[in-house]
Amino acid sequence: MKRTIILSTLIFACSFVSAQSGKVIETSTVKSAILKADRHYSIYLPPGYDETDRSYPVLYLLHGSGDDHTGWVQFGQVQNIADRVINAGLAGPMLIVMPDANTGRRGYFNDVKGDFNYEDFFFKELIPHIEKTYRVRSERRYRAVSGLSMGGGGTIFYTLHHPELFAAAAPLSASTGSWSLDEYKGRLRERDGITDAQIEQYFKRHSINGILEAATEDELKQIKSVRWYVSCGDDDFLYEGNANLHVTFRKKEIPHEYRVKDGGHTWTYWRMELPLVMEFVSKSFMQF
Repeated sequence: MKRTIILSTLIFACSFVSAQSGKVIETSTVKSAILKADRHYSIYLPPGYDETDRSYPVLYLLHGSGDDHTGWVQFGQVQNIADRVINAGLAGPMLIVMPDANTGRRGYFNDVKGDFNYEDFFFKELIPHIEKTYRVRSERRYRAVSGLSMGGGGTIFYTLHHPELFAAAAPLSASTGSWSLDEYKGRLRERDGITDAQIEQYFKRHSINGILEAATEDELKQIKSVRWYVSCGDDDFLYEGNANLHVTFRKKEIPHEYRVKDGGHTWTYWRMELPLVMEFVSKSFMQF
């Protein structure tokens, strides 16, 4: 009887030790000379981060329109989900960085007028800040990006613009920017001082088909080397753009996983997908 009690105690203790918890710092700040402001971000540090000197891969996780850097923390339950996935061995430990793209102006791209260049901030200031401040592996093979809705669009275009920087990309319920040039002109002409030339340049930079058609052979090869995971709910109002992305990638022979599942444009869907995203990008960080 005593042996049984001792054994049970040991099993419980081992389970407790193995199920370690990471931590979330909900609001950290980086000074941006490009945006002329302090920018916020949340960050998830995996279990064991404070106990070792190990360096980790990093997943940049982008929020949707109307949220900020705390969206994935508060509604996405990122700490609970990441702890569970890592402790179960479904993904390796990683840092998850959640930047704010809803302060000052909303969105992940450079403004059409060039006076609020968020994308430049992301690549020239945020990534270097993360790699200087935290123990992050800086090689391309240890960096991935994902996001929902507006952040899904950011995921797509960040990766198409800089495929040399990401091992994996996982847009969820993505806003794919599927407007025509005339639609862009109709929407953007309402703003003062914007020329047709600026609109046409912006359109070229934010058109999936346009980017792929203009890509050189080497650029297309780089895009194909990214591991892509595309997911959208069957009741999501953005289903058409995501389906078109799948068709375009198929025509261009860009390898990708495309998933349509039961669900809508909801946190229920994105919480269901986050473990799969972590598992997917984690495979990009490993050698086989």
